[in-house]
Amino acid sequence: MLSSSVTSPSDIDLSLYPPGTSLDPAGRLMVGGCAVADVAAEYGTPAYVLDEGALRARARQYREVFESLHSRSMVLFAAKSFPSAAIIGAIAEEGCGTDTAAEGELRLTLAGGQHPSRVVSHGNAKTDADIRSAIDAGIRYIVVDNADDVRRIARWATAPVPVLLRVIPELNARTHAAMMTGHSDSKFGVPAAAVPAMIAAIAREPMLELRGLHVHIGSQLTDLEQFESAVEAIARFGRFDVYDLGGGLGVRYVSRDVVPSVEEYAERLVGAAHRHLGHDIELLVEPGRSMVAQNMLTCYRVVTVKRAERVHVAVDGGMGDSLEVSLYGQEFAPSIIDRSGPTEIADIVGRHCESGDYLAHDVPVPAAEVGDLVTVPVTGAYCYTMANNFNGALRPPVVFCRDGRTRLAVRRETFDDLLRREQFVGVRP
Repeated sequence: MLSSSVTSPSDIDLSLYPPGTSLDPAGRLMVGGCAVADVAAEYGTPAYVLDEGALRARARQYREVFESLHSRSMVLFAAKSFPSAAIIGAIAEEGCGTDTAAEGELRLTLAGGQHPSRVVSHGNAKTDADIRSAIDAGIRYIVVDNADDVRRIARWATAPVPVLLRVIPELNARTHAAMMTGHSDSKFGVPAAAVPAMIAAIAREPMLELRGLHVHIGSQLTDLEQFESAVEAIARFGRFDVYDLGGGLGVRYVSRDVVPSVEEYAERLVGAAHRHLGHDIELLVEPGRSMVAQNMLTCYRVVTVKRAERVHVAVDGGMGDSLEVSLYGQEFAPSIIDRSGPTEIADIVGRHCESGDYLAHDVPVPAAEVGDLVTVPVTGAYCYTMANNFNGALRPPVVFCRDGRTRLAVRRETFDDLLRREQFVGVRP
């Protein structure tokens, strides 16, 4: 039902969009100096639209803040949050390393131009191929997660391999259950009681060189005390030269969210490291979500509108390109852009054959019309990662915007791509 209020472009919370996002004199949404409507017209929808300048600035901010507080710091971008060679390459050019979790992410990292000496690889179930690719590339550290990692590294190494040991700090992070990684029954890392024995096992292997410890407690965390507790928890295992303290800093998805700044996070984390681990250490951190999330939006076009007991505004994407809503119940703040109108409360839904396929419920928007553009901010983390072919959907392109110019970073998937892996197309038994 339409209300007496009017929604206009100025009602959009631009603070959720990439820094520098604005409205032009005509009220059009501008990202990286480019009108989103023009990007949609040129590249189609749905499309991932990323402000390259904002991404690079965020990478520099992370690196400079940590280096100012601790000279032996290295910021490693968690590739899992946006596994694209273009994204990894841009962040690498700003002086950050990369955190990878499998051979595929390592290949994308190297293709993006990252130097192997600035790469760390981990994972709870590494295959022989994962281990061999990391050793062959000569990366900085392999993170040992279990006894099988020790055996595999020893088998394939031709020279001593620098490793870190991932330990479970036995902390229940305050986040979604699927994002917790440091609790006592986590599938990641070595239980605290088994750490001394694992350290001894690594010491017995001449092809493994234990440099330090790794810890990660979860994702989308906004309470900095949790990070400090994790640092204190691993101090009991002795003194090492290297500590990788993982990532997990949360981001704002909707206007009411309050999250720590990078500066606050770094000050508390480094402070805890100095208190509990010492000053003369190599300190690694692995930001993913907080590096990329705010710097990208997803743009859709309205396909149909149904007005009955509820208003359903359906767009040309959904679960195929934004799975976090269905998987984690993540709340987003979509908007119909570039126009004004009487306000209605609508559910913004996707086009897939699944009732859980929606972008947001009860969103105040101008009365929607077919062809309207809908933008969802803060989609830079894990939306591209988990993009899929539900109902034969084609995965969207990634478009970089910077200084008023666009460039295609990842092209849109085609139906030929979709069929290329099929081996019996057109074949009758």
